[in-house]
Amino acid sequence: MQKAQVAANPESYVAGLAGWQADCVRKLRGAVTSAAPFSETIKWGHLVYLANGPAVLIRAEADRVLLGLWRGQRLKAIEPRLEPGGKYEMARLVLREGDAPDTAARLAAEAHRLNVELGDPTDLSR
Repeated sequence: MQKAQVAANPESYVAGLAGWQADCVRKLRGAVTSAAPFSETIKWGHLVYLANGPAVLIRAEADRVLLGLWRGQRLKAIEPRLEPGGKYEMARLVLREGDAPDTAARLAAEAHRLNVELGDPTDLSR
């Protein structure tokens, strides 16, 4: 099995997508980048948005697109479809073809605010 090549930058990540996943990721990316002053990068093979540590991720897969939030478990009031999982207070929104990422900007803005207020969610020394 051949390992997929990791995109060199966010633009090449998006350019490598096709179909509904490409459209969904473009919408999510626009919502996140317009919501708050994040630093956008590629980490762990997908789009990650940093603000005093990681706050948001976008990952396209064959049958779904994930919007992950490091402090997402605190954001269920904004988006009840968030599923908890992983380390820290992670939660993810699973989007499939036809799903609308209509709460993405609100989630990203709140994720940014929480990281600014509470610090890096991955800093275990706190």
